Amino acid sequence: MILRLLAAFLLCLVAPRAFIDNAFADDTVAWKTGREAAAIERRIDVLLAKMTLEEKVGQLHLSGRGDGFDINQIKTGRMGGVMNFVVPSEVLAVQHAARESRLKIPVIIGLDAVHGFSTYFPLPLGQASTWNPKLIEEAAYWTGREARAAGIQWTFAPMVDISRDPRWGRVLEGAGEDPYLASVVAAARTHGYQRGGVATTVKHFVGYGAAEAGRDYNSTWIPTSQLHDLYLPPFKASFEAGSMTAMAAFNALNGMPATAHRGMLTDLLRGKWGFKGFVTSDFGSITELRLHGIAKDDAEAARKALLAGIDMDMMGDVYLKHLGNEVTAGRVPMKALNEAVRRVLRVKFHLGLFERADIDPAAAPALMQTQAARDVALKAAQEGVILLKNANETLPIAAGVKSVAVIGAMARPEDERVWTDPAGLGRRIIQALPEALKERLPADASVAYEPAFTKACGTEFADKAAAVRIAAASDVIVAMLGEDCEFMGEGASRTNLGLPGVQQELLEALIATGKPVVLVLATARPLVLSWAEAHVAAIVQTFHGGTEGRTAIADVLTGKVNPSGRVPMSFPRSVGQIPVYYDQLPTGRPEKVRQRYESIFMDEKNEALYPFGYGLSYSRFTYANPRVDRASVPMNGTVEVSVDVGNAGSRDGQEVVQLYIRQPVASRSRPLRELKAFEKVALRAGETRTVRFKLDVARFGIHDDEGRYVLDPGSFEIYLGGSSRASETVSFILTKS
Repeated sequence: MILRLLAAFLLCLVAPRAFIDNAFADDTVAWKTGREAAAIERRIDVLLAKMTLEEKVGQLHLSGRGDGFDINQIKTGRMGGVMNFVVPSEVLAVQHAARESRLKIPVIIGLDAVHGFSTYFPLPLGQASTWNPKLIEEAAYWTGREARAAGIQWTFAPMVDISRDPRWGRVLEGAGEDPYLASVVAAARTHGYQRGGVATTVKHFVGYGAAEAGRDYNSTWIPTSQLHDLYLPPFKASFEAGSMTAMAAFNALNGMPATAHRGMLTDLLRGKWGFKGFVTSDFGSITELRLHGIAKDDAEAARKALLAGIDMDMMGDVYLKHLGNEVTAGRVPMKALNEAVRRVLRVKFHLGLFERADIDPAAAPALMQTQAARDVALKAAQEGVILLKNANETLPIAAGVKSVAVIGAMARPEDERVWTDPAGLGRRIIQALPEALKERLPADASVAYEPAFTKACGTEFADKAAAVRIAAASDVIVAMLGEDCEFMGEGASRTNLGLPGVQQELLEALIATGKPVVLVLATARPLVLSWAEAHVAAIVQTFHGGTEGRTAIADVLTGKVNPSGRVPMSFPRSVGQIPVYYDQLPTGRPEKVRQRYESIFMDEKNEALYPFGYGLSYSRFTYANPRVDRASVPMNGTVEVSVDVGNAGSRDGQEVVQLYIRQPVASRSRPLRELKAFEKVALRAGETRTVRFKLDVARFGIHDDEGRYVLDPGSFEIYLGGSSRASETVSFILTKS
């Protein structure tokens, strides 16, 4: 094993650049059109005519690496896809097994490459914090490239679920609360992955992020109008960008489990939207139809799922065991089975799997963690850092600071500074924050480090006294705290959104030293930071920055990089505010003078602590002279909106210029603000630039209770600025003609 890993590492070092560039030749996957698409359908017809019932059912069976995996199912044509294989030699064995089957139909090989494969990028929520679609696309591209090099053909990403409840542990996989930003991110990630050579799976269809109380897998209740205006747009954006597959959600939507929701999976997705790829269940979700209470046994669950529109059974064995009998008994029409198989085969043909060469395990290591991939990872981590507070210009760390204490186990990767990735394909070198700071601070500045906790989770102290002692002896304290381990991800819903474990106790002890404290957060969601906002000098938010995350933090803390991240999901002041989001509807009793009979809390403010779109910079940006190119616009027209944006600071920086609309009077109540455009612009110190947005006003409508799109004429207000609290205003009239 050691010799194999050493050989892989040496190959990484000596592989010629030309070889790497050649191996990264264009592998874009996309839907074929015209004659190519027609030829594929004819090939599917021929193949379907040759297939037995067992082979057809086998194409709908998705199994995975681990206990219970039976490679003989591939050899006998009884498995259509595999997941969680990452070692190239094992992938090769799977591909060889498919070539031993009677019809030699390749399996599709999938993986949750959510934010990286060998090179890791920020969590998707952290990527959304960059508000930089091109950069987000590049992160997905390199993830796809590396996965493709290891033999992966299909990723279970992007997750595009809108979530307005940070109690839900999986907000880390999405783009936050806003449908427009989420749609832009969904399209960027879809393009990136598929340029990198892997098919995407847009998930979870639909409503998974709206789980009641933020409790994972819980029921969702979404009115039709809200479903179309808020939750469906990111899915549609991904499909329009070319996503080839979709994954159904675990939850019940308005009383019907998404895995058996024909209205969504067939009537809308395939009927209205014309989706031609296949839909997979989530992990074991078909058999869970029994627990939802709509199937008495797995046979009925299999029948209902297939007839609703689920083509592939992920890790459930339900189709494999029962679908053949359901067809033989006449309870599932052969036509329905054939259509599901056709959709699976269609994706395989459009991916070129029948012609694609097998993986070369010897070539894979040289394609991991290339300098180009790590450059993108660093830039994504840098641009994803959000400066939430900076009292008295605590940051960047001043040149006169002679000693810095770095406190918190999260500041240094656990166990070792050099990790071998799970596939044995290279070395993931993750720089620790103390060393990164030391490299960037003046030579006469010292950096002391104390983990304080036994591990990054921060659930128990290792040596609290030592941490406080070192902190008290320093000029500036950098406390890196947050969520790790069991506090984030699937099944990690929380009711308390404070710092986990004993971290708050440590933070209060650090404040008590009287030294300025910079709180650096690495979390998977927005936390409640009201205490920190009132007590610490500066707050820096990251959503786990990946391979280059701590290097990027050091760049921001020392001023090498001017922070430009912006909040993709509002930060609540307390859990009792949730859901708190920027695009609320007006009420009949808005807050005016904070009297009792208004829509207010008695014990807390209405607004978020840090609103959607918010983020500070070491520069100061100004907005002036908002204008439109016309005072009235027909419903099929466009309007150009301009604003002059200036950098009044002494440092070059990037600003996210945001445009929001509001229609004060319409046929139904409209949100107080709706994001409709944004642009991230780089401005030199003292520079002013005119930023222009050309908007198709047909996008300014909403859906009614029947799901019909409605665009009302009337006045529209436009707000321009650096967050959802933008104050520069201009307006125009939308006319019928």
